[in-house]
Amino acid sequence: MSSPEGNTLFTMGHSNHSPEHFQELLSASEVDVLVDVRSWPHSRYVEWVDRAVLPTVATAAGTKYLFLGDRLGGRPDDGRFYDGEGYVLYGRVAQSESFRLGIGRLKRGIARCRVAIMCSEEDPEHCHRRLLVSKVLLDEGIAVTHVRGDGRREAEPGPIDLSAGTLFTDEEKLWRSSVSVSRKRPPKTSLAA
Repeated sequence: MSSPEGNTLFTMGHSNHSPEHFQELLSASEVDVLVDVRSWPHSRYVEWVDRAVLPTVATAAGTKYLFLGDRLGGRPDDGRFYDGEGYVLYGRVAQSESFRLGIGRLKRGIARCRVAIMCSEEDPEHCHRRLLVSKVLLDEGIAVTHVRGDGRREAEPGPIDLSAGTLFTDEEKLWRSSVSVSRKRPPKTSLAA
């Protein structure tokens, strides 16, 4: 295993990359463990990222694969984590026992080896891997570096301030998914906005 880069989490998106390009990104970043944080580890458009295939792609790059989308995914099954408009309320997710267990496992891995979390979006700007998982880890003192599709590495400059540029600070409205992600109408157990 590579030595960790000072308690740093790497993040990456599979986007529509070829498996060979994705393997190059893993190898160039010397990733020991790829942690899949997608709630639904499948794609209609990029077949090689299916949970049944992705471990083989990662192994070919010398990387282990771990699925934690059930704990760290951005689209939880439970309706109490959604508002009335279908946005995920990340503050609630971050306080859940399941998420905290996933964060604990991620932190233990980061302390021992080079870990990258993966979701589908190439740009982390509006992805839960940045707005939820990275935000929590940054707040807990873990550095975060985003591996972009062209191979660039972008260090997250510091804690993610979700209130920047807003006049009002309704925490629950601020710390939520940037788009409605519910596949259907909001569950009956969700709160009205």
